[in-house]
Amino acid sequence: MQSFGTLSFGHYGPLGGGRILTAGDSMKQAIDLAQGMDELGANGVYFRVHHFARQQAAPLPLLAAIAATTKRIEIGTGVIDMHYENPLYLAEEAAAVDLISDGRLALGVSRGSPESVVRGYEAFGYTGANDPRGADIAREHFSTFLRAVEGEGMAERDPHSPFGGGTGPQRIEPYSPGLRSRIWWGAGNSETAEWAGRTGVNLMSSTLLTESGDVPFDELQARQIDVFRNAWRDAGHAGTPRVSVSRSIFPITTAEEDMYFGGRQDGDQVGVIDGMRSTFGKTYAAAPDVLVEQLLGDAAIQSADTLMLTIPSQLGVEFNLRIVESFAKHVAPSLGWKPQ
Repeated sequence: MQSFGTLSFGHYGPLGGGRILTAGDSMKQAIDLAQGMDELGANGVYFRVHHFARQQAAPLPLLAAIAATTKRIEIGTGVIDMHYENPLYLAEEAAAVDLISDGRLALGVSRGSPESVVRGYEAFGYTGANDPRGADIAREHFSTFLRAVEGEGMAERDPHSPFGGGTGPQRIEPYSPGLRSRIWWGAGNSETAEWAGRTGVNLMSSTLLTESGDVPFDELQARQIDVFRNAWRDAGHAGTPRVSVSRSIFPITTAEEDMYFGGRQDGDQVGVIDGMRSTFGKTYAAAPDVLVEQLLGDAAIQSADTLMLTIPSQLGVEFNLRIVESFAKHVAPSLGWKPQ
């Protein structure tokens, strides 16, 4: 493991006892958390995107605010649902955030995860999908987005324009030349992992795989990573792609942490989601020395270069910084991590 960060689902709303976490509270706390993690030397802060839900739906303004108030930490998404996106507008926004951050954006995109609404992407104006989950629209949008990020001309110049004129295709602006190498695809199974490798983008793999097998979750995920890397190599892409996996990991060092997470450690689960047989990874919650032993035995964590810790963002900045600091101090070094 070369790097680690946090993956926040950004939930807000009633907390119980009459307390409410507003959308504004959630975003401002995310900025504060990122600043604290930057000071601690953690490597990244990433945000899950969900539309029609009390979570982050428009992450780029949040990432721009974090970029402007941090120095080293990588900022990103895990993942943006491409069937909801205008690909050229997303390319413009992503380039702007990447330039503000001096090349620290790691933009994770995908078809997206199960939703709370039916065909919500159609309400955004994207109709005509043959797949009820909008996977065909997502792939089409991603293809256009990738061409724009690569600097391809996307519209013909008007030779009579008072704003420059000229002839030939015009790329989107702003343009960030390094962004293409920091695009990630969130793959839910080996087939999409292979596609990501052939396409030449980095791989994000979460605690949910839309496939099952005769081996534990971590080994199933490690197989997916192998498929991805083999496809990358066979396609002749230069360089070494990055691979991230996410996990729910809680070092228990205080009575409060034991109250929240003690007894939460469970095994893999297999169920049906979005009509597909799926495997859910287990939660790790134990004393740091126990966690080290368990995580060294997790095949996918050992194969990936980046680990994303899913955090309980509703518990506030101070609590989550303690989790990150405890992981950085007592667990991560034994997994091969070194602070920035």
